[in-house]
Amino acid sequence: MALLAKPELWRTEVGDAVAVLNIPGALKRPRTFDIDVSLLVRVPEDHAEAWHALTLEVDGKQQWHRRIASSCPGQTDGLDYHCRVVLEAGPALRIRAVAGTRGAVVQRLLIEAREDVQD
Repeated sequence: MALLAKPELWRTEVGDAVAVLNIPGALKRPRTFDIDVSLLVRVPEDHAEAWHALTLEVDGKQQWHRRIASSCPGQTDGLDYHCRVVLEAGPALRIRAVAGTRGAVVQRLLIEAREDVQD
């Protein structure tokens, strides 16, 4: 009976506008990762013009971008994105999330990559 490899979990969380997650390459096997990116912002009481945006780059190429008006005055609002990335044997993977805001303030920017291990 073969032992299953423990799935890899890579994570970075910052309280700033830029988060970078580097996943080293594996020489012997390809891997598939579920990538989750989450932006949480504090919205001011006077939020009439406030907005927040999230951009995701994978290996230097823009994968996704969205900008929305911030709602929930005096509370928090956010954006989330999910994607799957197949990483062939050998190369590393660089994931970069960039938050943009006007009026709102970044509280947390999170990138998490969970390996999907098939039986």
